[in-house]
This record gives sequence, structure tokens and C-alpha cells, in this order.
Amino acid sequence: MATDKNVSDRELRARLERLQAELGSKEEERRAETGGGLPVGGSFGKALSAGFTVLSEFVAAILVATLIGWQADRWFGTGPWLLILFLGLGVAAGFYNVFRFVAPKDARGGG
Repeated sequence: MATDKNVSDRELRARLERLQAELGSKEEERRAETGGGLPVGGSFGKALSAGFTVLSEFVAAILVATLIGWQADRWFGTGPWLLILFLGLGVAAGFYNVFRFVAPKDARGGG
């Protein structure tokens, strides 16, 4: 019985290796037909996710600060000055968020 299982395992492993080789050759054919195409293995998805994260944090910082400045101008009647001030602070905060996202831990002081 143990030998039947070993034979069965070897057959399954051989079949798996054949399938992996066939998939690899099909992937190479697809790349040759499409001229390379998108990266395979999730790297494009990870890059896209990181890009959307950075974009959303940057835009959110600007929008939140602008809304705070606009509301403060309405309360205090100071015209566009607090809006402009908070817009500048929002841009600075957005750039800081992007820096935190892309900087290595040592540069962020995380050790």
C-alpha cells in the first residue's frame, strides 16, 4: 500500500511539473504575441494599489484642509485668506504623506 501511494505521489508530481512547463511555455507565447504586456505575478497590481493609495492620501489632505479653511473664512469673515493658508497647509500635508509612504523606515525615524 505504501508503494502504491509513493507511485501515485510521483505520478502526480510528474504531472504537475508537466503542467507547469506547459503553462510557462504558453505564457512565453502570450508575451511574444503581445509584445510583453503587463507584468505577471501581481507586481502591476501592487504598483497600481500603491499609486492609488498615494493619490488618495494626497488629494484627501488637500480637500480636508481646503474645506477647513473655507469654513473658517465663513465663520470669521476673513475672505479667502484662511482658505489660501489652509490650502497651502493641505498641500504640505499631502506631500508629507507621500514622503512617509515612499521613504524607507530609517528616513522616517522608525529605526
